[in-house]
Amino acid sequence: MNEQVTSTTEAIHSATETPGAGQLHNPAVRGFASDNYSGVHPEILAALAIANGGHQVSYGEDVYTERLQKVLEQQFGPGIETFPVFNGTGANVLALQSLLPRWGAVICASTAHINMDENGAPERVGGIKLLQVPTEDGKLTPELIDREAWGWGDEHRAQPLVVSITQTTELGTCYTPEEVRAIADHAHAKGMKLHMDGARLANAAAHLDVPLRAFTRDAGVDILSFGGTKNGLLFGEVVVALNPQAADGLKFLRKMNMQLASKMRFISAQFIALLEDGLWLRSAAHANAMAARLRTAVEEIEGVEPTQATQSNGVFAILPEGVADKLRESFAFYDWDAARREVRWMCSFDTTEEDIDAFVAAIKRELA
Repeated sequence: MNEQVTSTTEAIHSATETPGAGQLHNPAVRGFASDNYSGVHPEILAALAIANGGHQVSYGEDVYTERLQKVLEQQFGPGIETFPVFNGTGANVLALQSLLPRWGAVICASTAHINMDENGAPERVGGIKLLQVPTEDGKLTPELIDREAWGWGDEHRAQPLVVSITQTTELGTCYTPEEVRAIADHAHAKGMKLHMDGARLANAAAHLDVPLRAFTRDAGVDILSFGGTKNGLLFGEVVVALNPQAADGLKFLRKMNMQLASKMRFISAQFIALLEDGLWLRSAAHANAMAARLRTAVEEIEGVEPTQATQSNGVFAILPEGVADKLRESFAFYDWDAARREVRWMCSFDTTEEDIDAFVAAIKRELA
């Protein structure tokens, strides 16, 4: 994916309204570039303010991190182990390292975030060989996995010992619980383990209308990178060892990988606020609904060609030559595959119907 859009900064700076005192941006401006562009949900900010009072023990020995363990057990069941970390790349590298010996390799889709958008961190920081498989929709299958699931015992080949899938995928598609179970059973039968990159895990649950554990622990996933930043958190993810027997050394690897927060209560407090009262699902369902509204609208515009199923909070489409750059003068978004003029439009917890309608109107004007 190409996320180098030179006009993004100009589009943001061109806003006509003046920011308030001490504010460097116009909070009325929203685009469709990434759910990472959105701010922090007010309920998360309130939780941070509450957690901020007084002193708490550092490095995860605080009451908030203790409570987070119980909250995550409510979602995934007892017997799990939880490790809050700073960011998604760190979560993925840490999780994969815990599943592998030094000679191990990971099978993933060629579009996987660990392969395309983590600057080689799994290889360079984690020392992990990635065996990538092309897919049409971002989703692996047992048959696709078998393209790289071979060579065990061959000292000349990195040993394929883990499969990594993304939920939802980088193309916005979603694995069903049955699809995850088929992959897990296939991987386990071959002596491999299963990692799930859940950067948009909540969006998948909202689309599938099932509990989080239905397509994770209950479907055979061994370890999960549970994302929060794309769903309204200020920062933070959680590595969840759903099968602690499959992972090794997470406590030590987290420190080695510079992912051990001294003031961990501020990561944990955010996830507690996200999970305890259903905020995670409300926010994700809203983002999905806004993407569905956008998808329905652009399907009726001649010249716009959707390219992937809209099953979460992203819409992918091909636009006529030059249209994307004109739209980016007012709305930030990224090219996905510039060679075929394919773009990606992402919705967030704070995307409004008015945002969608204004964007659709702009597309219609450019294509008139």
